[in-house]
Amino acid sequence: MTNEPIREGFDVFVHDGDKAFGAVRQVSPHGRQELVIYVENAGDFTVPLTAVVSVDAEKVVLDCGRLEHRLRQAIGHAHEAEDPRI
Repeated sequence: MTNEPIREGFDVFVHDGDKAFGAVRQVSPHGRQELVIYVENAGDFTVPLTAVVSVDAEKVVLDCGRLEHRLRQAIGHAHEAEDPRI
């Protein structure tokens, strides 16, 4: 699953994404086997550690198929507020 320990601040990607959609806010809060991630333009979401495909170079890659529908929708809209000219 992971190649290095997950830490707060790591960028988060989906398995086929080339652009981060958010960042890790908490790792195993209250001892639970999950992450709290901040998704741009949507806020915080809880993700089970079983959804983590890999961790490398301060990047967490998630399996989109293991994420709740609401989170998948938020990921799809994460970059809408960005200026495409930048």
